[in-house]
Amino acid sequence: MLECVVNISEGRDPRRIGRIAASAGADLLDLHRDGDHHRSVLTLVGAAAARSVATATVAEIDLRTHQGVHPRIGALDVVPFAPLGDGSLDDAVEARDAFGAWAADTLGLPCFCYGPERSLPDVRRGAFAELAPDFGPSVPHPSAGAVAIGARPVLVAYNLWLAQADLALAQRLARQIRGPWVRALGLAVGGAVQVSMNLIAPDRVGPGSVYDQIAAQTAVARAELVGLIPATVLDAVERSRWDELDLSPDVTIEARLAAGT
Repeated sequence: MLECVVNISEGRDPRRIGRIAASAGADLLDLHRDGDHHRSVLTLVGAAAARSVATATVAEIDLRTHQGVHPRIGALDVVPFAPLGDGSLDDAVEARDAFGAWAADTLGLPCFCYGPERSLPDVRRGAFAELAPDFGPSVPHPSAGAVAIGARPVLVAYNLWLAQADLALAQRLARQIRGPWVRALGLAVGGAVQVSMNLIAPDRVGPGSVYDQIAAQTAVARAELVGLIPATVLDAVERSRWDELDLSPDVTIEARLAAGT
């Protein structure tokens, strides 16, 4: 079994987002919309729904009119596959490459691979410069740009909003917390700032750990889970901290899978 967490460059138009999400049908486990990032995250089960979401996204979103604080290379910005249950990383790589070949041929999208070969930040830095697309044309799609397609273990996307609207502070904290298990950016979001993170090994460094590291240096206004979390990661957190960390049993991957059966 595979999870596919599609990041699209639209977070403000609920009707457009709704049409894209509806294309996934029953394979949609979660939808997270962020107007400031101008980005939505769709958590899907299996590989088939990713193609439907990709087709709808390219039809609906024109990157030429897009403005948002989150880094992006395309309308269909990131399509990572992650193994669940008895799935393996090899399964995720196979699904990623099949998706890349399909997206290049059917949608005319340049596709850059990340995973065992390179990281997602490597793709963002090097696309169309040091890196040529692994699939598809050598130039961006006129309205949809390009897509980063990945194969990786399950991660946790997590934001901490600071009480102090100090972008330099958020950027400094992001640099300090960044490491082999955490990717982080300091972002200005509306009139506030946040440290936006991907916890790429949440069993090693989870939400409670990054919260405490940031809170030791400045007040945290609130935490925000983006998408879903593995049940094992939730179980490692003291129940008394779930509200503070924006966690609950109903936002686990396992709970959403069970609800769909």
